[in-house]
Amino acid sequence: MQKMKFTNTEVIEEKGTKTKRYPNLSTVLMVEDFLKKHRDVPIKIAELKKKLPKQVMHQTLKIILQYLFESGKIIIDTKGVQWIYSEPEHIKKMLEDSVEV
Repeated sequence: MQKMKFTNTEVIEEKGTKTKRYPNLSTVLMVEDFLKKHRDVPIKIAELKKKLPKQVMHQTLKIILQYLFESGKIIIDTKGVQWIYSEPEHIKKMLEDSVEV
């Protein structure tokens, strides 16, 4: 497995300022949910971009995939991207027994 590296040129910057744009939470969750639902087979990044419910810029998608890879939720290899994270059983049990406020 190779570790993805990002340079400043791959992160969108507004002209005249040093403000960087990062994906918002709804975009990260959308990609996460899509990959969870399609966890059975690896998907190429280009194909992923086409199949997402909303259009996502390539640079933004790369940042999201970097985050998911570093947090141990996906693997990225020559076959594509695949969801691998499985929630621990003790957390599932804890959430089942909890009271929603």
